[in-house]
Amino acid sequence: MTKVAVEFTLNTREQNEFVETGSTLLSALRDRLGLYGTKAGCHQGTCGACTVIIDGEPHLSCLTLAERCRGKDVTTLEGLAPAGALHPLQQAFMDGFAAQCGFCTPGMILAAKCLLDRNPDPTRDEVVDAISGNICRCTGYEPIIAAILTAAQGLRKPARKRA
Repeated sequence: MTKVAVEFTLNTREQNEFVETGSTLLSALRDRLGLYGTKAGCHQGTCGACTVIIDGEPHLSCLTLAERCRGKDVTTLEGLAPAGALHPLQQAFMDGFAAQCGFCTPGMILAAKCLLDRNPDPTRDEVVDAISGNICRCTGYEPIIAAILTAAQGLRKPARKRA
């Protein structure tokens, strides 16, 4: 197979990778870059486990060709929280027991982040719509929805000033 160079930003860092023509972003992330937070679920674009953020929008990395990411800004779960701290969505999922097996969690969190970035005060229905492309077989979705709404509330609060 032919390899092509793909330059893109991955989790705020410039990346230059050689990928096989026709390979998916999912394959590049997991197999070439060792980023396993992006889950390989159905490989058909139906489960949402492989959701990543590309230029601020959620995308299914199993359906996205790696070479189409040239010049794009890609964020995976690993890029959400700098220096090992948890992002408020990750913290809300943990505190609210929103993850059972955890397989869908990365995709859910990234889909939710896209929603909260464009709408910091979503309704329950807007949260449901935002995660509608992500399948969870364990939770019944209620803890996930509650965690996203909790994170939204926390993100809207002004940061406390330290004395």
